[in-house]
Amino acid sequence: MIISWIIATNSKSTAEKQLLLINQASVMINDGIYVSAVPLLEEAAGYDAIHTVTAENELKKVYLALMDNRGYPRRYTTLLEKQMNKRYAKPDVFIEAADYYLSNSKTQEALAALRDGIEKTGDTDLVTFYENSRYAYEINRMAYDSAAAIYESTAQVQLDGKWGIANSDGDILISCQYDKISTFNKNRVIVRKEDSIYAVDRDNNRIAVPYEYISDFGNYACNRIPLLIEDSWRRATGDFELGTNSFEAIGMYSEGYAAAKANGKWGVIDLSTGWLIPAEFDEIIQDELGRCYGQGAVFVRTGGLVYLIVDGSYVGDAYEDAHPFTEEGYAAVKKNGKWGFVDVGGVEVIKFVFDDALSFGQHLAAVKYGEYWGYISRYGQMVIDAAFYEAKSFSDGSAPVLTERGWQFITLLEFKKGAGL
Repeated sequence: MIISWIIATNSKSTAEKQLLLINQASVMINDGIYVSAVPLLEEAAGYDAIHTVTAENELKKVYLALMDNRGYPRRYTTLLEKQMNKRYAKPDVFIEAADYYLSNSKTQEALAALRDGIEKTGDTDLVTFYENSRYAYEINRMAYDSAAAIYESTAQVQLDGKWGIANSDGDILISCQYDKISTFNKNRVIVRKEDSIYAVDRDNNRIAVPYEYISDFGNYACNRIPLLIEDSWRRATGDFELGTNSFEAIGMYSEGYAAAKANGKWGVIDLSTGWLIPAEFDEIIQDELGRCYGQGAVFVRTGGLVYLIVDGSYVGDAYEDAHPFTEEGYAAVKKNGKWGFVDVGGVEVIKFVFDDALSFGQHLAAVKYGEYWGYISRYGQMVIDAAFYEAKSFSDGSAPVLTERGWQFITLLEFKKGAGL
C-alpha cells in the first residue's frame, strides 16, 4: 500500500509539473516568443506521464515555427522519429512525417515513413497515401536514339547509329560502337562489328568467337543464342557451341522456353530438343526482345485470333492481339479495338479502355491513353501520368521512355532506396 501510494503521488506531481510547463510555454507562444517556449516544452516532453504526447505535439509546432533557424529541422525530425518508434504509434504521426518529407522533396524518407506506418498499424489511410506517392521517379539525363526493354538489369541502347549496353538506370556499361548487339546474359553479349561476330564481357573484352560463318543472331538468354547459319537458325551457347536442331526462326528464351518455327508453323521449344507446344500455329506471340513464355503461359495466333494456353490447355477468351506474360503480373490483351489485362487464368482484371498497352513489369504496366503513354498500377489506376511519346515495361525499378530529348530511363525513387516494389 505504501509503495503504491508513493508511486501514485510521484506520478501525479510529474503530470502536474508537465501541465505547468505546457501552460507556461503557451503564454510564450501566444506572445510569439517561440525560442523561450522550447526548453519548457522539451522538459515537459521528457517526462513519462499523462501529458507527454500533448507536450510533444506542442513542441513540434514550435519547432515548425522556428524551422528557418539552424538545428530546428533536425530537432523536428528527431521528435517525429521518436513518436513513430513508439510501440503504439498512431497513424497520424506517420502521415505528418510523410507530409513534411514530401514538402521538402525528400520522397524516399516519406515513403520509408509510410511503409513503417503500414507495417505497424495497417491503417488504410496510410496505404492510400503510400499508393499515391510511391511512384515518384527521377529521369536519367542521358538520352539515346533508341532503347530496348530492360533485361537482367541492362538494356540495348543506340547512339549515333551504333549499339551498346546501358544499366537499368540508363548509364553506359558497354559503349555504343557495334552494328548490332544482343541482350546481356551470363556476363557477356554477342556483338557484330562490320563483318565480325563475337562475344564480349562487361569490360568489352573479346571472350569468344565462332568457328562457323554466322550471318545474323538473336537475343541471348539462358545461355542460348539463336544463330543464322546459311539458311537455318540454330541454337548455341555463349561460347558458340552449336546445337544440332535447325529451325526457320527462333525467339529469345525466357524461363527456359522460346518460340520456334518449323515447316511454316510456330511452336515453343525447351532448352534441349523437345517441343513444349507443337509447331502448329500461325504465330507465337512474342515481345520486342523475342520472349513468349511467362508464368507457364503462352499466347498463340491461329485463324486470325489469339488464344491463351496455360500448361497445355486453352483458357479464357479469344483476343485480337496480346503481349506475353512476364515472370509476374497481368498480360495486356486486345478486344474490340481496346486493350485491357487478364490474369494467368484468363480472367479480366483491368477493363479494356486503353489505346495500347504492354504487359505488367513488376507492379506497373505501360499504357497509351490518347496520344501519350503512362503507367498504371495493378489496380488499374494511372500512377505515372501519360506524358511520354512511347514507354516500355519496368524492370529493376526502371523503364525506358521516349521524351523530347530521345530515349531516357526513369527510375522509381522507392526502388533506388532498396525497398523494391
